[in-house]
Formats: sequence, structure tokens, C-alpha cells
Amino acid sequence: MSKGNNTKIATWEMTNARAMAIRALEKVRQGAYSNLQLNQVIQTAKLDERDVHLLTTLVYGVIQHRLTLEYWLAPFVRGKIDPWVKELLMSAVFQMEYLDKVPTHAIFDEAIQIAKRRGHDGVRKFVTGVLHAIERQGLADLNEIEDPIERLSIQASLPIWLINQLQLELGMEKTVSITEKINQAPAQSARVNLALTTPELATEQLKKEGFEVTPSQVSPDALRLNHAHVASSQAFINGLVTLQDESAMLMVPNLGLTPNSVVLDAAAAPGGKTTQIATYLSAELGGRVDALDIHDHKVQLIMQNAERLKVADRVFAQKLDARQVSTKFVDNVFDAILVDAPCSGFGLLRRKPEIRYEKTYADSQKLHQIQVDILNAVAPTLKVGGMLVYGTCTILKSENEDVIDEFLAQHPDFEICETKTAFDLKGIDARGMLHIFPDDYDSDGFFIATLRKNQ
Repeated sequence: MSKGNNTKIATWEMTNARAMAIRALEKVRQGAYSNLQLNQVIQTAKLDERDVHLLTTLVYGVIQHRLTLEYWLAPFVRGKIDPWVKELLMSAVFQMEYLDKVPTHAIFDEAIQIAKRRGHDGVRKFVTGVLHAIERQGLADLNEIEDPIERLSIQASLPIWLINQLQLELGMEKTVSITEKINQAPAQSARVNLALTTPELATEQLKKEGFEVTPSQVSPDALRLNHAHVASSQAFINGLVTLQDESAMLMVPNLGLTPNSVVLDAAAAPGGKTTQIATYLSAELGGRVDALDIHDHKVQLIMQNAERLKVADRVFAQKLDARQVSTKFVDNVFDAILVDAPCSGFGLLRRKPEIRYEKTYADSQKLHQIQVDILNAVAPTLKVGGMLVYGTCTILKSENEDVIDEFLAQHPDFEICETKTAFDLKGIDARGMLHIFPDDYDSDGFFIATLRKNQ
């Protein structure tokens, strides 16, 4: 359908939020992470703040509602079309159905212009025909889908297996509540770097830079921010704050750290929790955190973050699979261990909406074994009386309490302690493990189990 090679971004596209959104969506369909792709586009395109907002809305919106949009488009699109044309049509339907402030004629005009300029007159005619057919005939009523699981799958744009699994583990009411939240825009949150400043001073600095700042309901170290790109702020560049979700900040306070603690962060990249641990430590008193990751470039990323936050003197990052920790560290050497385990990430659906289409329950079960293997490997290196805090950013039982149960069955010298939160959050189960779901506090979903080694 397209003419020639249109992989090169034209000059006119660089100033067109909708055209750049199509480019970003194509990359995400090819495997790129939405948040990283968006950051790259924002940094390279020539868009003002309002267009950056539109670009972000379009990219996240189309990804979040992809199954719904495909369901609506199916009756109007026959045969194979170029991927970028499909993204163009889906972005147009997304604007028609989910955005209030964009008139239909403006959506049509923009889409048709992009079809013509990026493609050719045949693409223009095709896009024009599809959009006008949708306008004449209307979109299918999702409430007419008879099967309730299929209906919720299409309405929430979640795969049927995930709906089934959540319903099985949490019940239908909680599943529906979660699905109603995951397609909303994620809150922008930052952790205050307590090694350099306080929440009050960081708030003052950010307000001077034009941010709207509100305290977090989840963590006293967190701030919620609106109206600008945090990573571009002087507060971020100078290391006063760093990007981190509020619920992800809840693991480290349960490690029981003192300034001279020796700590292992077993799966550390990009270093958010490593640098949070470092704020509790003093290099002069012997405090240090050994941070592991299996990729060289991510080890470098950990140290770059440590240097920006000015805690590099107590961070020691190296390339190592946490399952091989015994090759570098002797037994009973660490005062505390944090395992922020590799996981399916279903607690991050607002921030990385594309993962819902990529992962299966079999992937979750494979990750379960990796998670158990990591815990088994690091357990001997923890001193008696030390704390091991395990966490994931997923909401599936197979990667959370099932992992802890399997580990405890093999390690009777460990016991579960209650995971504490400064704001006494709900979500502590009968055994003291913390479950935060995306609909609880509008944060990422997260699971934390706090364990103590007793012998």
C-alpha cells in the first residue's frame, strides 16, 4: 500500500504530534518499551508542550485500548494493510471515542493528511473511506458481547487468559475494579533523595520550576508531580529527586538498615532501589550496597544513577546473575538483602501497557522458578538475624506468595515478618505480606514479603 521506503522520518513529521505518535506506535509494535520510545521521540521531535501532551495521550491511549480498537475496526478493514496505516486508523478511532476536545472533522482532516503525505493518494482514499464509513455506520456496542469474560477482555483491552486468572485469584469484583484503573494515565511520581535534601526543600525547588507538587499517600519519600517532564528538571539533573513509583519505594524501609550495613541488591537495574538503599548508608562507617545485574549496560546505568544522586561512594555495581552469587560472595556476609525480582510486570500496566499483549501465564510460571532460584541462591549469604525483602511489580499469585511459600518450604530458618509501611497502608494479608493493586492508590501494583533469617 505504501510507496517506497517510508522508514525515514520526514521533516514535516517532526512537528506533527499525530504523525510522531504513529512512528512511536510502530516501534512499540516491533518490541520497543512505550515509555522509552516516548522519551526518545520527545527528545528528538520538535514539539511544544501541548503537542508533547497530545503525543503521549495518543501513544498510551492506542496501546491501552488496542484490543478494543481492533474490535471496532475489524468490520471496516478487509485484507492486509500496512502496519502504520492500521496505527493511523486506530489513533483516529481512539481520538473519536476517548478524547472530548478534538472535533471529528479535525481528526479526519489530520488522519487523511498524514495518509497522503506519508503514503500516497491510494492510502488517502482508503483512510478517507474507512473513516467516513465509521461515521455513517457507527462502532459496535461492546455491551452486546454475550460472554462476560470476552466482553470484559474487549472493554478493558486485556487478554482473556489474564481476565480469567485475575478472576480466579481475586474475584470478579476486584478484577473489574482493576480493569477500570489500568487504562488511566499513570501518575508521575518521584523519590526525594534524602542523601541531599528533604521532601519540603525538594517540593520548593520543583514548584519554582513550574511543577504542581502533592504529597504521596503511599510513601513519605514520594512526591506526585504534574505539568512537566521530571527528567528534564534541574531538581532531577542535580540529583534532588529521581523517577520511581510510590509503591516501589516501600521495599527498602523494611531492610532494617543502619549506616554501616552491608547490603546486597540482587537484581538492581536501573538502580532506583540501590540508590534508595544508599541513602541509609555511610561509606565512612563501612556501609555499602553491592548491586547486581546480568547486563553490562545496566550495570553502567546503576552507577550513572548513583553518581547523579551523589551516593556512588557506597554503591558497588557489577555484572552477575544473582543465581550465581556464591561465585563472588561468601556465606553470612550481608546484613540485608533486597530481591526486586524479575517478573511479568502486570502491576505496571498503566506505565507499560504493551506488556499485556506480550506475556502469557506460561511466562509467569517460568519466572516463578527463576524467582525461587534467586532466593535460594542469595539466602546463604545473609547473616543470621538479617532481613531479606522480596518484591515484584506484578499482581499474579504465582510470582508472589507462591514463590515465598516454595522458598520457606526449603528454608525453615527463615520466617515471614510483617511488611511495615509509614502510612499504615491497606493490603497487608493475614501473614504480613503486602499486596498493592493498581486500583488501591493509583500507583503501580506491587507485592512485598519481608523475611528474617533466624538460624
